[in-house]
Amino acid sequence: MEMKLLKHFIVMCLVLGTFTKAVAQNRSRFFIKSNHFVLVLDAKSNKAEIDSLLRIANIPGLTSDMIISGSIPNIVGGWRIKKVKGGAVELNKPLTKNQPVTQLNHYLVTNNIVKTESSPGYPGDVLYGVNNFSKITVRELPSGITRFFFPGRTDVRRIQLSGSFNGWTTSKGLMTKTDSGWVSDIKLEPGPYAYKFIVNGQWIHDLNNKLTENDGHGNYNSIYYRYNYTFKLAGYNSAKRVILAGSFNNFNVSELVMTLQGSRLEKQLYLHEGTYLYRFMVDGRWITDPANANKSAKDGIMNSVLTLGEHITFKLNGFANAKDVCLSGSFNNWDPDMLHFQKTATGWVLPYTLPAGNYLYKFVVDGQWMTDPTNPHTTVIAENINSFLSLKPNYTFVLKGNNSAKTVRLAGNFNEWNFYGYTMAHNGDEWSISMRFKPGKVLYKYIVDGNWIIDPGNRQWEQNEFNTGNSVLWIGN
Repeated sequence: MEMKLLKHFIVMCLVLGTFTKAVAQNRSRFFIKSNHFVLVLDAKSNKAEIDSLLRIANIPGLTSDMIISGSIPNIVGGWRIKKVKGGAVELNKPLTKNQPVTQLNHYLVTNNIVKTESSPGYPGDVLYGVNNFSKITVRELPSGITRFFFPGRTDVRRIQLSGSFNGWTTSKGLMTKTDSGWVSDIKLEPGPYAYKFIVNGQWIHDLNNKLTENDGHGNYNSIYYRYNYTFKLAGYNSAKRVILAGSFNNFNVSELVMTLQGSRLEKQLYLHEGTYLYRFMVDGRWITDPANANKSAKDGIMNSVLTLGEHITFKLNGFANAKDVCLSGSFNNWDPDMLHFQKTATGWVLPYTLPAGNYLYKFVVDGQWMTDPTNPHTTVIAENINSFLSLKPNYTFVLKGNNSAKTVRLAGNFNEWNFYGYTMAHNGDEWSISMRFKPGKVLYKYIVDGNWIIDPGNRQWEQNEFNTGNSVLWIGN
């Protein structure tokens, strides 16, 4: 075995060894056999343990749900996959001369910024977040770069930064040694991120960061929020205590204390896209935001309204004699009397802001429910036909031909293979629909006038229990 391969083997063993000890009660393990990396995952293990091992082994596109359910492909990222006795799954990858080797050279702090395909949202779609450090080890630089700092330990050879922003890598993320510790500069989008440090092969969380989550092995991941919004309040500099509270934190009156920044009070935080009510408590007295004209009453209390996300204008032409038109959907718990349209010369309009995602909705015209007549995309839930809308979609399904078909619908594991599926729009020589998915594996089929078919334009497919096959789509970060 060549020296480079030996180095990579040692690094993998050091990193994965700590995790195989944690799952000694089951049969998940990692070893080298006949010049192959072999990772055995016990489907009886809990999801957190399996996901941790997959992240460490750097196997994107494979999840614990797939391992536990047995719905696995034959090959992913060069790893061959097969089921073995007892419900376990074996992943096998040859240790070749092309095997990636852990970077041994130091990065220059100013010249080697890690430009990650960051994916905010891990460990979940939290509504808001505020950092809490005993000593600040993660900070935002004026250039827009996020700097992670590991103090001390200049005696060790290497320290790596690994987290949800780089796929929990074990072969990259090398930090740069300074006279007081180690640093790594990363370009991050706003959002929540989980991270750890790897010190001589040992995974440890940031001891200076008070925000943690369980990593599934009796230890912790550190959590960092890259902020995207600043609440500001001017004219109350002499107040003794000013609190920010909103629907995002259930109007907690003791959590978000505002501080004086120059000539005004401010509070920075991460806010997930959405629509929020908020107000300020100034020395025990509630006030709305004087700089925000958008207000709404709830339970007899006036609040300021903040919207973050995609701006969309819902329209309904005609219905000149209608007295009231409302919008109702999955985004407002199907409330029929919350979002009122404005009447125009040609119909009704309602500007609205929503986070990226997939939504169902209907119009309510004088108490009568109806789908959007200009939207060809619908689906049926509990025998009710609803209009379908996707904001910031990350994939468009296209089926060419079938021009004589009356309806073409899309169904898959994302809607539990609902026969009614999602109706696709017919334009020219193709049928299409766009949707937004989380990273991972998507199984799907088209339903052409009631007949299920795999996607003829997609070569990736796998067999199903009916021996009719399912098309396979992999959504990356």
